[in-house]
Amino acid sequence: MTYVITAAHPDDAAALGPLHLQNWLRNYLNADAGIDEAWIREHRGSSATAEGIAEWREFIEAANQQYPASHFCRVVRSKTEIVGYLCGHQEQESITLGPMYLLDQAQGHGLGGHMMTEFLTWAGSARIRLGVVDNNERAIRFYQRHGFEIAGESYLWRGKLPTLPMTREAPSAAEGN
Repeated sequence: MTYVITAAHPDDAAALGPLHLQNWLRNYLNADAGIDEAWIREHRGSSATAEGIAEWREFIEAANQQYPASHFCRVVRSKTEIVGYLCGHQEQESITLGPMYLLDQAQGHGLGGHMMTEFLTWAGSARIRLGVVDNNERAIRFYQRHGFEIAGESYLWRGKLPTLPMTREAPSAAEGN
């Protein structure tokens, strides 16, 4: 199968919203933590609504503005289907990475690494932060391979989802030499 990474197009919002919700429903259900489909739909379901898709469109349009853009969004395509994405945005002095996701069939092909390389190039020397579900060892290792470190204790996102903060500090001038 052939995969292509491209900048997201505003029309991709119609696929990204539902894919984002699908990601949450597929990966974050946890009966022990009280995270059921209703909870996920309450906190991420709007992603797939007309309003949520409009917000994705606005985000993508901001990402496609001329340099320097304060938003970043790449998608992975398999023919016409979007099978993954990585987005982020700048907040004052730091960058927030997320969301990032690849469908199972698109994992293991180096696509995450390629998207991360583009994201790190876009972020430049800024400090980057993210939150990752604390039992997602594969994602934690992926982020660590790309220079992220655990930046504190796990916390409960929205009171239920165990989330681990990670950061990647700005490269020092010495590292650039």
